[in-house]
Amino acid sequence: MHQLFKQFIIMAKGIYTGIIEIDENGNYFCGSYLLDYQMVAKSFKVGDKISYAGIPLGSYSTHRNYPTKNLVKVPDGIDLEVAATLMTKGLTTFYLLHKTFPVKSGQTILFHAAAGGVGQIFGQWAKSLGCTVIGTVGSDEKINIAKENGYDYVINYNKEDFAKKVLEITDGKGVPVVYDGVGKDTLNGSIECLAIRGMMVSFGNASGPLSDINVPKMLQPKGLYLVRPAMQQYLSTKEELDEASKIMFEKISSGKVKINIFKKYKLDQVVEAHKDLEGRKILGPSVILP
Repeated sequence: MHQLFKQFIIMAKGIYTGIIEIDENGNYFCGSYLLDYQMVAKSFKVGDKISYAGIPLGSYSTHRNYPTKNLVKVPDGIDLEVAATLMTKGLTTFYLLHKTFPVKSGQTILFHAAAGGVGQIFGQWAKSLGCTVIGTVGSDEKINIAKENGYDYVINYNKEDFAKKVLEITDGKGVPVVYDGVGKDTLNGSIECLAIRGMMVSFGNASGPLSDINVPKMLQPKGLYLVRPAMQQYLSTKEELDEASKIMFEKISSGKVKINIFKKYKLDQVVEAHKDLEGRKILGPSVILP
């Protein structure tokens, strides 16, 4: 770690989130270049904590040359380790709940992989908006994790027919939206438990990419919508990013969303971190520290 950096934190995957600071002399380091302080004076001041998410990738670097339009300030009171776990997962939750399908208080919604990194934030956030939240998990050990993070109902989709269970919970009506980061294994069940004119939000491929969609057979009978959103479609401008990060950090500051870091790795443990991630041993937000 460069001596001018007070903090440099990166996510377990090593491709999304990093946190840096402008040092006390006004020097702003990112990438391998030292930028003149005047270049960022309009947006940042000496001592600001800076966070980013998404492209360009490379948060294992000691220095970065990073576009300022993709940077946000980390407010006072937000722990840097928490911020490192937040940026990708929290901003994903923001656009899912506020942009892709803006939920309303009183709605019952379904989220797959409820005990995962995004799922833990999503459950609390959706609950704060007044939703009844159904979550699915892949093992019994994850049920309590999901319940502790805001889910009203939790279904182990490897033991139960989650579509049938969702229809029971909703008195046969189905849910207006399914948020699905699992992919191939949950597609058909998700379509089955959607309400008329419901929306299938497919944003991940944990079990593999989606198979071909038979539109007349799968979507037409109930007039369903299927969308495949990505962060850059919703946070492509500085204004959009600032709006999203402000709301996200407010959820943390207010206590409506709480982050419990599952595990912390040292940088020399990065191989172990990747193996744990690929082996699904990481059951919550984790960080790699210098």
